[in-house]
Amino acid sequence: MALLKNKDREYLQGEFSKRLKNPVRLVVFTQTIACDFCEQTEQIAEEVAGLSDLISVEVYNFVNDKSVADQYGVDKIPALVVASEKDYGIRFFGIPAGYEFTSLVEDIMMVSSGDSGLSAETKAAVAGVTAPVHIQVFVTPTCPYCPGAVLLAHKLAMESDKILGDMVEATEFPHLAQKYNVMGVPRSVINEKTHIEGAVPEAMLIAQLMESLGAETPMVQEAVPGAKN
Repeated sequence: MALLKNKDREYLQGEFSKRLKNPVRLVVFTQTIACDFCEQTEQIAEEVAGLSDLISVEVYNFVNDKSVADQYGVDKIPALVVASEKDYGIRFFGIPAGYEFTSLVEDIMMVSSGDSGLSAETKAAVAGVTAPVHIQVFVTPTCPYCPGAVLLAHKLAMESDKILGDMVEATEFPHLAQKYNVMGVPRSVINEKTHIEGAVPEAMLIAQLMESLGAETPMVQEAVPGAKN
């Protein structure tokens, strides 16, 4: 049974026909046992790819294709990578369903355009990043604030080869949610040590990121849409 409704398929076909410019690859890592949402994640990727000739799907078995998983730094499943010819470091760990389906669609259009859409100030700041940065954004499918946090992390990943941006579905990886004390979502973790609650504005996230790297940048004080369970 199809996961996408007909009206959603028609809408996305129209959007993709207007906005997609360059090919996009959806790289899925899955297995047939001991993975509750692997089959659905693969199906979502296949259905989305069926809406445009510019979107393709590659499916790998997490165990049998370990060398490929290692190449992409995939250490848990289901996993979905959004890339072009280049791997920008955009990752989904867990099914991109509910509100997170929006993140997947926006990522596809962003990668196809070749432009992160970040402000000139943020691009300048990110250009100075020389140390590896790992941003993990913990989410749930029912959180309306989460896609904004995920998309911002993915924009930063696209902008810099040093930045890796992960969406992590908290209920699918409870051991990680416990490790990072995820009591509400979105919760972003930068390099294991900096924790950010809620969907913060672009300027605030980049300030936190630069602070975590020991760089100085002005902290912008703005209201944060609250963390929501």
